Amino acid sequence: MFVMYRIVSSILLLTVFTVPSIALGQNVFDKPLVPCGGVDCNVCDLALLAQNILNAGIYIAIFLSAILFAWAGWKYVTAGGNPGKATDARKIFTNVVIGLVIIIAGWLVVDTVMKTLVNEEATFGPWNRICSVGA
Repeated sequence: MFVMYRIVSSILLLTVFTVPSIALGQNVFDKPLVPCGGVDCNVCDLALLAQNILNAGIYIAIFLSAILFAWAGWKYVTAGGNPGKATDARKIFTNVVIGLVIIIAGWLVVDTVMKTLVNEEATFGPWNRICSVGA
């Protein structure tokens, strides 16, 4: 039970330090989340904001899935021959894989639809480059 409290408190501490910087649009990854400031925003900035939010969500999902894979692996290794604990670890593995597939498939569907609607040639490449000024 004590181990569970340590895991929950570690995740809570990580969340407390990362969520405010993402919510405030800080330079969390390689560029700011909100591309414009004040009243000088236009449609191009809105498309770039949508892309930045999608990328941040994918980064966070992959980071959390890596943590869950490690936790499930630890549970599986420390099961000690107990079939109930090993089954729980396998369920965690399965749920994380299903979640990642859903997230990546959702991104792929949105990406394909946006390429078809925005890009005239419907070729491969980023759909968020609506404007000539780089995204």
